Formats: sequence, structure tokens, C-alpha cells
Amino acid sequence: MGDNGPVTTRTAANRAARLDQVCADAVGVARGAITDVDQADIGEHLEAVAEGDRVVTHFFESHLAGYQGWRWAVTVTRVPRSRHVTVCETVLLPGPDALMAPGWVPWNERVQPGDLGVGDLMPTAPDDDRLAPGYVLSDDAAVEAVSWELGLGRSRVMSLEGRMETAQRWYEGDSGPDAPIATAAPRNARCGTCGFYLPLAGSMRTMFGVCGNLYAPDDARAVSADHGCGAHSEALLGAAEQPVEELPTVYDDSEVEAVAVSRGHGSVEASEPGEDYGHS
Repeated sequence: MGDNGPVTTRTAANRAARLDQVCADAVGVARGAITDVDQADIGEHLEAVAEGDRVVTHFFESHLAGYQGWRWAVTVTRVPRSRHVTVCETVLLPGPDALMAPGWVPWNERVQPGDLGVGDLMPTAPDDDRLAPGYVLSDDAAVEAVSWELGLGRSRVMSLEGRMETAQRWYEGDSGPDAPIATAAPRNARCGTCGFYLPLAGSMRTMFGVCGNLYAPDDARAVSADHGCGAHSEALLGAAEQPVEELPTVYDDSEVEAVAVSRGHGSVEASEPGEDYGHS
């Protein structure tokens, strides 16, 4: 370690670059090139790595506050047949155990449902797969009829992919049958049979509607037809859900046919009179 630290080579283009010994011995030149910080922030020499022909990078430990695990990297080189080493660049690079900031994520991938607040603007991309141009024929008959009959002139409408994605998200979320409030509700208290259930238009009508019960927790929200809660319109006072009664097994013996049972020769039953059994 120290100024005589270990020397390694780096593989490039399927061959190991040959370490130039003159550049590898220029530890002092490399250390002296780090001039933007106090010498106390420069630790011991860690290694020398061959970058190419007569090009070597020296790594030094960094003691800078807030840069745990980072290393000073100084690249040096020389011209052929010369022992004079010059400095190419000096940078601070993260080491294998460096404390790094998380990778950058674009804002449109970081935003979550519910993040949009009052006054916020969230533009939609022109090529959003959830939308389709409104002037083309839609695969949703209700959307097509409303757009042309009333002349709404919407430039874009939800595409089939957009509607399927929305339906899947609603069904698997708090609007679907597996929501806690739905699983805790009586079995017959499903939204599809509730008087406060307002079905949606178009292809979503078969699966979803809007709750119109002022006292229901999902009021003014889209819910699936098999969603449910305790505010069902038919959850009348005193009309508790009746348990299913298991009926006894009943046999129809109104018509029987007499069958004589023969006795085997030599058996004990042979001496007893024969009996008739009903055969349905």
C-alpha cells in the first residue's frame, strides 16, 4: 500500500492492456495533480490501472466528507521513448462500496395516483397508448354515437387498451370485489343489484357503474357490479340474511317391484323362507 500500492491491469477489446511501468511509478505526479482540495482529503494510493498503451490511472482513497467509498482517479500518460509523464485528467469517482444517490427516474414515472393537487398541471403525451384520435371509428359504439350525434368533437377518446387498463385497475383496487368493505358486506349486497347503482355507458357498462348513495363510502365513485357494502338498497331493517338450510335426503318409494331373493344350496339361509325386497 502507500505509494507502492498494488498494480492491476484492465481488460479491453478482449486483451489486457500492458501496464506502462514509467506511468505506474508516477504516483507522486498523480497525487500532486489533485489540487482542488486539502492534502488531508487525499488518502493512500490504492492501485494503478492500465487504460491503454502508456496510459495509466492512479486511484487514491478519498477523505472528503459526504463521499464515503469514493476515490480520486488521476490518469497519466507519456509519449513514446520519453520518461516524462503528464497528467490527462483528475476526477472523483465512486468506488465499489461508494454511497450513491438513487438513479434518476423521470417525473412521469415517479408520479402516483392522488399526487395531482389543486393548481397542478399534468400534460398527456401525444402518443399516449390509452387514447385514440376521436375522428377515427371507435370500437365502443356508445362513444361513437355520442361523439357524432351530439357533435362533441373530442379530439381524442379512450382506446381499447386504455379502457382495459382502467377496468383492470379498478377491478383489482378499492372498487372491486376484493376490497375490504366488499368482503365484509353480506353476500347478497352486491352493487349490481343495488338501487343506487348507476351503470356506466359504453363497453364499461357490463362491469362498472357509479355509486349514488349519499351514505355509502363509495358515493360518486366507480365500482364494479360485484363490489358491495353495507349500504345496499335492499339491506332493509330487520331483514337479515337468511342462512341456507340443508334439506334431508328423500327417496321416492311410491313405485316398487317385488323381487324374490334365492337361497344358495347348502347355505344356512336355504332352510328359511324367501323374502321379497322392493326394487325401484
